[in-house]
Amino acid sequence: MEKARTVPDTYPLSLNLVVTGCNQKTSREPVMTVTDAQAQEALDDLKALSLVVESHGSRVAKYEHNFQRVYGVPDQSAALLGLLMLRGPQTAGELRINAERWHRFADISSVEGFLHELAERPDDKGGPLVVHLPRAPGEREARWAQLLCGPVEIAATSDSIAARALPTGAAGQNDRISALEAEVAALRATVQRLCAELGIVSPGGRDNGDERDKNQPADKETI
Repeated sequence: MEKARTVPDTYPLSLNLVVTGCNQKTSREPVMTVTDAQAQEALDDLKALSLVVESHGSRVAKYEHNFQRVYGVPDQSAALLGLLMLRGPQTAGELRINAERWHRFADISSVEGFLHELAERPDDKGGPLVVHLPRAPGEREARWAQLLCGPVEIAATSDSIAARALPTGAAGQNDRISALEAEVAALRATVQRLCAELGIVSPGGRDNGDERDKNQPADKETI
C-alpha cells in the first residue's frame, strides 16, 4: 500500500521488493525482520483473502494489494489505515504529516473526519477499523490505532507510546550520570588509599595515620 503511492514506477512488487519493504528500518513501528519464506507465506494468505493479486507478466511474479476494493474504503481512509499499520498509533496531526506522500489532507479536521468514519463503521460493513485510544500519561493528544490485526491492548500500547515519548537521549543521559557517579566513587577510593599510604589527611576526611596535635602547625607533608 505504501509503495503503490510512494514508488509507483517499481509497483507491483516482486517478492524481493516485498521483503525489502517489510524490513525497512525507517518509518516502521515495530521494525521487522522478515525472511523470503515468511513473506511468501503471508502473501499466499493475503491472496486467499483476495487482499493481494498476483500477476505473471514478467520473469518473476509481481504482487499488488487489493485492500480498498475488499474493505470498501476511499483512498483517504486507505492511506490512514496503511500508515497506522506501518507506524503504529499516531495522533491526527502526525497522520497528516506522515501522509504527505500518500495523500495530501487539507487540514487536521479532514484527517479526523475520515478517522471517525472508520471508527463508526457499521457492523454490516465489517465494523470499526480504527479506535481512539485514551490519552497516554505525558501526552497532549490521544492517538488512533488500527483494528485490522484485532483488538488493541490498551495497557501495552500506552506503555509503548510512553516509551517513545521520552525525550531523545534521556536514557543515554541517565547512563552517563551513572557512569560519572561510578568514576567519582573510584577516584575517591583511590585518593583515600593514597592518603593512607602517605599518612596524610584525605580531603573531607580525618588523618589516616597517627592523629596530629590540632594545635601544632601543619608540616609540608600535611599541606
